[in-house]
Amino acid sequence: MSQPPPMPADDRFHSAHVPEPGPGFARLTWDPVWAAGNRIRVCDYTCDCVPTFYELCQAGGQYFIRRTRRVGGEVLVDQCALGGRAQTLLVWIKVLTGVAG
Repeated sequence: MSQPPPMPADDRFHSAHVPEPGPGFARLTWDPVWAAGNRIRVCDYTCDCVPTFYELCQAGGQYFIRRTRRVGGEVLVDQCALGGRAQTLLVWIKVLTGVAG
């Protein structure tokens, strides 16, 4: 059986990369991940080829942003506060554009 051709090594196959923080960068409050009884659905995400990446999540009708960081061989996961869809999407856009994080 033949092997599939290798994937090209270019950016078309990466998710969004969060830019470096710019002027007026707003620091979000990050809390430890809570143990939810609800299933968590990842609605969107940034590329995990960098040490810090983000996921837009939904659980039980609430939305939040989860942050994963690889620091010194450890994987640290935290999240911002739960919110409504519209409010959390506004924060998500700020994360994606490097205005908040």
